[in-house]
Amino acid sequence: MLPFQAPAQVEKAPINFGREVTFPGFNAFTLKGSVLAGGTHPYFAVMVAGSGPTDRDWASSVMPIGHGGRAFALWLQSRNIGSLRYDKRFIGSMDPKLDISLDAQVGDIQAAIRAARALPEAKGKKVLLIGHSEGALLSLLAGKDADALLLIGLPGMSMAKIIHAQIEAQLPPETKAVNLEFVDAMLDAVRTGKTDAPPVKTGVYPGIANLPKSFMRPETAAFVRSTLDLEPMLLAGRVALPMAIVWGDKDVQTWKPAVLPEGLKSKVIELKDANHLLRKESRPRAEINGANAMITYNDSTPMADLSPLARWLESLR
Repeated sequence: MLPFQAPAQVEKAPINFGREVTFPGFNAFTLKGSVLAGGTHPYFAVMVAGSGPTDRDWASSVMPIGHGGRAFALWLQSRNIGSLRYDKRFIGSMDPKLDISLDAQVGDIQAAIRAARALPEAKGKKVLLIGHSEGALLSLLAGKDADALLLIGLPGMSMAKIIHAQIEAQLPPETKAVNLEFVDAMLDAVRTGKTDAPPVKTGVYPGIANLPKSFMRPETAAFVRSTLDLEPMLLAGRVALPMAIVWGDKDVQTWKPAVLPEGLKSKVIELKDANHLLRKESRPRAEINGANAMITYNDSTPMADLSPLARWLESLR
């Protein structure tokens, strides 16, 4: 009888998350990114992250949301599509005077498209601009420089309307009036460039009373004001490029509108059991809210079934 031998340990090859690159953004500001090579697909992707301090991987230093952008870039690579994903200009910056205006952030997307066209991994390929959430809105403003658009979790209404709707959905009926009055007063203050928060009446929840700290910060107020009332679906209706808009049917942050604008030429894809990061969400939608949605945003949650999106990507020429 042969002595027992433990099976040989097979080391897994490390996952390649991309080679590091830098390129000049708006007004020559240096942007940092990662490039993944693709394959035979005729397009190369430029990926734009969503709102707040989310980096090239769609990870955040203030919320435990995993690395949805990195996972999606690897999925694209499995479909033979290479990509450039980059950190927004304010990631890692402590400079309160840094220009993070709408012009600067749209200019960075346009710069990323130019940088992508110069990459050896994108030689001979067209550029597919992929925006997520707020990044999808900004991509609509920069989309003319790309050859096709993929908008993931595009807000179905203006930022102001979404903020109102998200908060209203989480409030008990008896507290809605006073809390929504405060929210709407804050949004009006942002619109008019005021720097002082509205008075807090009895019954306003502390979390809502603290919202002006985020929306009225001096360094971000101009950007918020310039995007607050943009209507994404109206902008989408003006796009003539090949375009797909993707929503998860379990997304409680940005969701498919009940009515789409007439004349919208985009391919509309609603993914079954997909959340805001296109990860699998098995809970009934009625049980998901803004507070508990992020339970399935982490890296241990598998991607949802993206085959309808894969079929659209295969159709791009």
